[in-house]
Amino acid sequence: MNYLAHIFLSGEEEELMLGNFIADAVKGKQAERYTPGIAKGIRLHRLIDSYTDTHPVVAETKARLRPKYRKFAPVVADMYYDHFLAANFNVYTGLELPAFVQQVYYLIGTRFDQLPFRVQQFFPHMRQHNWLLSYAAIDGIGQALTGMSRRAAFASGMETAAEELQMNYAAYLAEFEAFFPDLVEYVARAKEEL
Repeated sequence: MNYLAHIFLSGEEEELMLGNFIADAVKGKQAERYTPGIAKGIRLHRLIDSYTDTHPVVAETKARLRPKYRKFAPVVADMYYDHFLAANFNVYTGLELPAFVQQVYYLIGTRFDQLPFRVQQFFPHMRQHNWLLSYAAIDGIGQALTGMSRRAAFASGMETAAEELQMNYAAYLAEFEAFFPDLVEYVARAKEEL
């Protein structure tokens, strides 16, 4: 899953959400440097990634993507799944996406000094270009994947992933619909044990 799903799955605990948001920039035991709530969010992020990476439905999505995107198939799958969450945000959450993302940007902005340097570098751009809201449109996902493709050390093909999504939209959506309720249920249990 990508940023939007991680943030949403954190629920209303601000520090849990912040930790879940910054987790990719926090390596190993660096989580211990943060408050207990933020460290818990970092652990939750890692559990979400592990669950997602081993789920059989996600494996189907990645298998379909692997011939075109090779080792970048998991990245593309994560972005597709964030697209489906964003495009159907009210259905899955009962919340309106624009209001939700503005609240998230505000919260992260108030904690800017607590963000790892890597996150401090991209967060202003994320907020200015409203990445989280843009995920709801195929064009927005296409822009994000094209940007990732430019930053990849090897040819990734991710710049064509929006076309792939459009061509096989129903199949990818069906996989997301089969997977996401399982993830929500898993996260509810995992949060109790953190």
